[in-house]
Amino acid sequence: MNSPNNQTTKPPITQKRGVILFDLDGTLIDSTEAILDSFRRSFAELGGRYPGDEEVKALVGHPLTEMYRSYGIPEERVEEYVAAYKGHYRQVHTLKTVLLPGAREAVELAASFARLGVVTTKTGKYSRELLEHFGLMEHFEVLIGSEDVIRHKPHPEPVLTALERMGVRPQHAWMIGDTCLDVEAARAAGAVPLGVCCGTACEADLRRCGAQTYPDSYTAVGKLLSEF
Repeated sequence: MNSPNNQTTKPPITQKRGVILFDLDGTLIDSTEAILDSFRRSFAELGGRYPGDEEVKALVGHPLTEMYRSYGIPEERVEEYVAAYKGHYRQVHTLKTVLLPGAREAVELAASFARLGVVTTKTGKYSRELLEHFGLMEHFEVLIGSEDVIRHKPHPEPVLTALERMGVRPQHAWMIGDTCLDVEAARAAGAVPLGVCCGTACEADLRRCGAQTYPDSYTAVGKLLSEF
């Protein structure tokens, strides 16, 4: 496997075998501060008890609507809170988000031998802006965000939507993510899940939901390279 500092030469897409789909938050990026800041702001603006940083972090990866419902926001006001969150998030997301260690190298290595996509519960617009900000969007053929599907992870729809747009069967696909939402969505779609522990789920949790587990995305991609 090439080291993170080595350059790789990307073969044409027609020569690449298989697809690797990446989750975003906790897998390639750490946007914890942007997320927490935006939740705090929404409660400060609209009222209600902020549930606390740890409670918010525990649900990162779920749709915003589900998170606000779980924090006791009445159904008729959920979209109002989501709008307040997004209004602040768009101002801070590039300022308060960082790449996780090895993420850039993971994407660049993966792009040297596979076709790539992103499957995230984040809004696609902000996800694309973040990847462009970090100079990585060019490596991905598709990006499936929350607005692109009706049913979110752990339902297989986001994974299947990405593969359909790429014209690839699930048996030729792998999904790298940091939570059981990613693992369960991949398995339900017929793709192979790989778990990484740099995000919000621990190794034991990922293994309980059936994933091969690695310390970061770069190590997971290196394992795939050895099997291609």
